Amino acid sequence: MSDVATIQQLVEKQKALKQEIAKVIVGQDEVINQIVLSIFAGGHALLIGVPGLAKTLMVNTISQALGLDFKRIQFTPDLMPSDILGSEILDENRQFKFIKGPVFSNIILADEINRTPPKTQAALLEAMQERAVTVAGHNYKLNLPYFVLATQNPIEQEGTYPLPEAQLDRFMFAIKLEYPSFQEEVNVVKATTSDFKPQVNPLFTAEEIIHFQNVIRKIPVPDNVIEYAVTLVSKTRPDNPLATDFVKTYIDWGAGPRASQNLILAAKTQAALNGKFSPDIIDVQSVATGILRHRIVKNYKADAEGISDEEIIKKLF
Repeated sequence: MSDVATIQQLVEKQKALKQEIAKVIVGQDEVINQIVLSIFAGGHALLIGVPGLAKTLMVNTISQALGLDFKRIQFTPDLMPSDILGSEILDENRQFKFIKGPVFSNIILADEINRTPPKTQAALLEAMQERAVTVAGHNYKLNLPYFVLATQNPIEQEGTYPLPEAQLDRFMFAIKLEYPSFQEEVNVVKATTSDFKPQVNPLFTAEEIIHFQNVIRKIPVPDNVIEYAVTLVSKTRPDNPLATDFVKTYIDWGAGPRASQNLILAAKTQAALNGKFSPDIIDVQSVATGILRHRIVKNYKADAEGISDEEIIKKLF
């Protein structure tokens, strides 16, 4: 099948995917769009929201609709790295045998990732970046496609450990979940307090998803779009000549080169999902908030004046 036909097929299949997800999840269209974007771009996503907004249910439903293996890890203060990665044990022949942990799956739901100390959070770093795990000197490859979809309660809540910047940078998107509208909440209550259980059908195979990811990477990008993405990221760095006075006043640290890479990858995916064969500046702008939100570090002045990440990113445009 040609690349053009593959992109047309992807457009149809992602519409069907969203219809399957909508059987279970009411509303949250923008959140689902960004999760689907990160999956086809080959990235990871961090879902940020207060308890009870169906973050876990959303990830579970998406993994069912994608037809992928799914494992959930509940992060707690006493969780150890070996609980995630696996460990070596002595078998009956007195040989060391590696028992794989839950990280060996296509989709990992890292539930409440900021409830565990940084030592355990960091156990996911190699898996997220290299798609491999090293235990006791042995390197084990993970099955592809591989995604970490992590949920996080707001940092202000008690008993949480802020994610280190190095870990945050591994997530392509940081997605904020808002409360549902009045009508959406009415529909949620109706759907979840009856005995009706919707059936979510798997629509993809692992090989199909990898094929779509490879075709998306082949999509050509005009130089002016790449330069726009790099300029946008450069503007977030207070010591950069492109930074405005607003950025210098309210930001301590800006985004690194991984943000520029992710902007282009996400813009390519956004274009492909809309049936376009090359991304433009509008595509970069449409994905910028989710990609830059967790990569800029505001200073105390921004917090004191109640200036949000979204406001800062909009000023960059």
